[in-house]
Parts: sequence; structure tokens; C-alpha cells
Amino acid sequence: MTDNRNLVLAIAISLAIFLGWEYFVAAPQMKADQARQALLHREKAAAPSVARSAPAAPQHLGRAEALKRGGARIAIDTPSVDGSLLLKGARLDDLRLKNYRESVDPKSPEIVLLSPEGSQYPYYAAFGFTTQAKFAVPTGSTTWTPKDNAPLTPSHPVTLNWDNGHGLVFTRIIAVDDKFMFTVTDTVANNSGAVVSLQPYAYVARDGVPPTQKYWVLHEGFVGVGDGSLKDPSYDDFKDDTPPKTFNSTGGWVGITDKYWMATLIPPQNQPFQGVYSAASGGAKHYQADYRLDPRSLAAGSTLSVTHRLFAGAKVFDIIKNYEHRLNIARFDLAIDWGWFIIITQPLFWLLNQLFHLLGNFGLAILALTVVVKLVFFPIANAQYKSMAKMKLVQPEMERIKERFKEDPQKQQQAMMELYRREKVNPVAGCLPMLLIIPVFFSLYKVIFVTIELRHAPFYGWIRDLSAPDPTSLINLFGLLPFNPHAVLPSFLGFLSIGIWPVLMGVTQWLQTKLNPAPADPVQAKMFSYMPLIFTFMFATFPSGLVIYYAWNNLLSVVQQYVMMRRQGADVHLVENLKPPAWLRQRLARGSERK
Repeated sequence: MTDNRNLVLAIAISLAIFLGWEYFVAAPQMKADQARQALLHREKAAAPSVARSAPAAPQHLGRAEALKRGGARIAIDTPSVDGSLLLKGARLDDLRLKNYRESVDPKSPEIVLLSPEGSQYPYYAAFGFTTQAKFAVPTGSTTWTPKDNAPLTPSHPVTLNWDNGHGLVFTRIIAVDDKFMFTVTDTVANNSGAVVSLQPYAYVARDGVPPTQKYWVLHEGFVGVGDGSLKDPSYDDFKDDTPPKTFNSTGGWVGITDKYWMATLIPPQNQPFQGVYSAASGGAKHYQADYRLDPRSLAAGSTLSVTHRLFAGAKVFDIIKNYEHRLNIARFDLAIDWGWFIIITQPLFWLLNQLFHLLGNFGLAILALTVVVKLVFFPIANAQYKSMAKMKLVQPEMERIKERFKEDPQKQQQAMMELYRREKVNPVAGCLPMLLIIPVFFSLYKVIFVTIELRHAPFYGWIRDLSAPDPTSLINLFGLLPFNPHAVLPSFLGFLSIGIWPVLMGVTQWLQTKLNPAPADPVQAKMFSYMPLIFTFMFATFPSGLVIYYAWNNLLSVVQQYVMMRRQGADVHLVENLKPPAWLRQRLARGSERK
């Protein structure tokens, strides 16, 4: 039957897309790069004009010991972060995020963002000047003198001083707000009696990258904006012989990003700068994102002041957008990996976030968002269901045409086309909504996967993290045993851990396939009967928020299709179709006869 062939084609296309998505996205391969886990440090800077101080001898120290050996520190304490500032080099290299934990357990450790040299994965930010003159400038080994030892808080900036002994006096004021933005103001007083040329710079450096699951759908590595466009090479884009990647811009930023966190440098937005991404091999691979401003000529007896900013924290959309607007940071919203469908993904997240603020739960917000999406596509879906109903009404006439012209396919096709024209039936109308909904589905997957707002966001019952797969399965007796099978099974076997929500999703899809009589062709009938089972396995590794969306969407589609087909006068055989298909009943009957 033509409508069944079209439906089979649509399902085959959908299955191919989902299988590809599963292969490249939902079953990510864990790559533990041993070179990145080594604790060695390279001596020279990757970028020649941004000098990096020689690192200490390679060590394998715990975090507390690394902090102790680094030297004197000033504490950092805000509502959002805590840590310390290293006076040697005036380096920000110790930062933890107070409101984010490693797991859903509220007693689990805070997320560690920045770490000192000597720790397992050093990650830090530094600021300074370069010069071609003989005058000394502060380096990574320079110990600054604090005005006092009071902690750095939103109400108390830290003031540091250093005198090069030859007429240049450097003053650094470091301030922080109640979120994640640090402001570093460098002032130089020239008492040397000569003109001095200084070039301001800032960099974020990372030695090695903690092992993490690599997802094709997710970008981790360098990130920034130059001339309004995204500049985001990944770690893998830098091999041992890859030269630094540079760009020039007025307005923009550079940094290094993880899935949910980042350390990003923001130069003065009205001044030209050169952004540089580089990587160099040693024991651990050294990654560095930096910018350099144009050289400044400092006359004798004058002062020079430069303001840098560092965002070091969680990529919360509202916070990012607030900084973008308030500080006029060019396209700072691109720090979040919105993906190819950004024109859909951003509005979709905005709507989801608004529904969350209204309902107080992201799971409920996903259910409400599903209803909104259904309303948006209501006219298209109605046209689809009307077409399906009309196809059912003309089904007897189609069968008569097939029987009449079974020996002449060309005349059979002409008669079919005339029937479609006369009855105003479009046999391919059922495929259009599916093609339109695929970008929305991918965009919602992206929203749930990359936005920190969904991280550790609970629903009800056993779902404590909508961004993670359903933690129940037969392996842990559907939650009775206290372990998460997705944490035990290798990632490529994650689909074997089928939770309760994937099962519910499979049931709703099975109900949807039962709205129509089973195809007469046994091959097609078997395909239809297996599809819900295949999708159930596929969705086992998907974020539970997406599975909840799809199950709820299926249920709404069943109701909508049932109502529309009844209004069009088509018979709906839902209850009858819940019986086993004919081919299965025949096989069972043959088995009974043998007994």
C-alpha cells in the first residue's frame, strides 16, 4: 500500500538518522590520553611575545601540597567561588565553584576549576607586560607585595605592588564580583627618566586535560570571538607540529572551555588585540590562549593603566548574557556551545528556562515545552493526520485499482495519481512533519546536553539528573540495587542498560504504531513491530530529559491523531490492533499445532 510504503520510508530515514546519532553522539568513546595525564611542564612559552615563567620541576603533588609549596597566597571568598591568589606572579590558580558539586550528592566535593602548578592538572590565568627594553617587568617568578592580607571579596579588592628598582613601579588591583568575573587593573608609573614601551598581555594556560568522555556533539578546547565570529579550535586540532592560530580583532575574547565551565579573558572591547591559541608538547601538553594589546609608549614621569577581565566559572546563560550586555562583550553568549541549529537552540532554551522559572522544575518545564512545540506544529500535524485519514478512506478504491491494473504498472500508477488528485490526497504528507521536527529534536538534545542549568536538575522519583541517562535498569533491579549501571558498563554497551523511562517511551511509540492496521506485507509488519523495541534500546543512553520529552510527545501524538482521524470519518482500530499481528498469530498457531 502506498501509504504504508511512505510510512516505511519515513521510518527508515528516521532510523538511519537516529542510528547515526547514536553512533557518533550517544555512545561516545572514552579516550584516555596518557600524555595529557603526565605531570611535566614545558619551559618556554608557546607564544614568543607572551613569556611564561619557567615551571617548577615536574612533581606529583596533591592539591593541598601544591598550594602550600607555591608560596604566599591571598584568600578568595565570594558567594560563588572560593580559593586563593598566588602572590608569586600574581597568578589566579586556585578556584573552586561553591554552588556546583561533582555529583548529585550535595556532600560531594566542589567543582575545581583552576589549579596550581605541581597539581595533577595545572590550570591558571596570568597578566602582565612585555618589553624589548632593558627595564625589568614582572614575570611569573615575581613576588608581589600586598597592601594587606585581607581576603579578596566582592567588597574588598586586593592591591599588589612591585618596584623594578629602576624607576618603574607596578600596581595591580584585582577585584571580583559576586558571580564569576575578575577585573585586573594594571598601572605603571614611569620614574626612570626615559621613554618605555610596554605591551600588555593576558593568558590562560592548561597543562594536560583531565580524562573526559569525548562527544561529537560537544566542543571542548579553545573558545573565543574575533570580529564577531566564533574562534573555537578543539584540543585535537593541535598536533605536535601545529603552529599557533592567531586572529586580530577589536572587541572579542579568548579562553579555554569545558562542557560546563570555562576560563576566559576579555580585553578592553574598544581596543585592537591579537588573539593566539597554541599548544606545545612536553611531558603534558601545554595549551595556552592569550591576547596581546598594541604596545604603549610611556613617557618619563607619566603613568599607564590597562584593565583586563577574567571570567572563571560556570557557563550559566543568564549570567553570560548579563555580562555581555552590561560590559558590552562581543557575542559572549557563544561561550555556550549552541551547535549548528543555534537559531533554534537558543530560543528553545530561553523558552525552557522561562517555563522552569514559572513551574519550578525542569522536568515539568520539558513537559510544558513539548505542549508548546505541539501547538506550533499543530497545523502541519493536522494536515498530516487529515491526509492519513483520507488515505484510509480511499484504501478500498486503491485496492481495486491494484487488482484491475496488476498486469500494467504504468496504468496502475496513472490511476493512483488520478485518485489522489480527485480526492485531494497527498501520499507523502506524512513525511513533512517528521522532517521539520528533526531539527527541533536535535536542538532540544543539545539544550539538555550542554546547558549547565539542566545539570543535576531533578524531576520526580528516581530521576535526579535530567542531563544524565535514566539510572534504573534490569541490571540494578530498576533502582533497588545502589549503583548506576551507566557508570559500570563501558560507554559502547550503555544501550544495554534500559531504564524505566526508555521503556515507557517505547510503549508510547508502540501505541502510536497501533493507530493504523498492520500492513498486509509480513516484512513491513515485522518492521513496524520491531521499531519501538529498537528505539527503546537507542534511547537507553540518551539524557532522561530527552526521553521524557519524546515519551510525552508520543502520547500527545496518539491523542491528537486519534481525535483527528475520527473527525475525518476514518475508522481507528487502536484496540483491535493491540492484538498480536497476523504473522505472529499464524506462527503461534503453527507452533500450537505441532504440539
